[in-house]
Amino acid sequence: MEIIVSTENGVCEIKLNRPEVFNSFNKAMAIALQNELDRCAMDNDVRAVVITGEGKAFCAGQDLAEATDPNGPELKSIVREHYNPIILKIREIEKPVIAAVNGVAAGAGANIALACDITIAKESASFIQAFSKIGLIPDSGGTFFLPRIIGTQKALALMMTADKVSAVEAEAMGMIYKVVGDEEFEETVHIFAHKLAQMPTRGLGLTKKAVNLSLFNSLEDQLDIEEQLQTEAGSTYDFNEGVEAFLEKRTPVFKGK
Repeated sequence: MEIIVSTENGVCEIKLNRPEVFNSFNKAMAIALQNELDRCAMDNDVRAVVITGEGKAFCAGQDLAEATDPNGPELKSIVREHYNPIILKIREIEKPVIAAVNGVAAGAGANIALACDITIAKESASFIQAFSKIGLIPDSGGTFFLPRIIGTQKALALMMTADKVSAVEAEAMGMIYKVVGDEEFEETVHIFAHKLAQMPTRGLGLTKKAVNLSLFNSLEDQLDIEEQLQTEAGSTYDFNEGVEAFLEKRTPVFKGK
């Protein structure tokens, strides 16, 4: 079983489950993750998604045994059929996706974490753009997200040198949202994910959509997008519930609708 899936109180946790190879991706795990992301997108009972790893690592990237197998998939198909769909599904799902980085995140593993909406990492975790060590370029959206998150110079330096970045350093440079002590990590992720799952899911999804579009739009275009999406958000059950709760001085009970 390449992934382990559990759902509780609106939070679906997807755990990469190849700990013997530090959760490195093969085709089966990539397809399993794609399918589960599709299911989460369609399941109204899922209001937040957590991606994490089993064992000591988050994900060490591509399983090189598969990539170098003469009978295995070519690099072109690995990128096109395994990783690109994962990144697009993470960005397109209109629900919060949290990367809970429990250990090393290297290569495609690092870039999948950075493609998520919010990344929380153990203090002992680390991030490595490992591609240059074997003469490759960063894939899985790395050349798109990392320069936008930390700037071109730092991104290129990390990509070219493949230097390891500790979780503390990653937080300091704005690469991730938060670093948490190892002992508090699981509880912190649990509380954070369940908090998001109780919030107005449609509004959060539309916020994510607006931020995605802002990467390409002019200011004028983005203001138009905000107008359109705000109108859509204003027609939801959760907007009405939020306003009523505010006026009645009570805690809102959002339904994600």
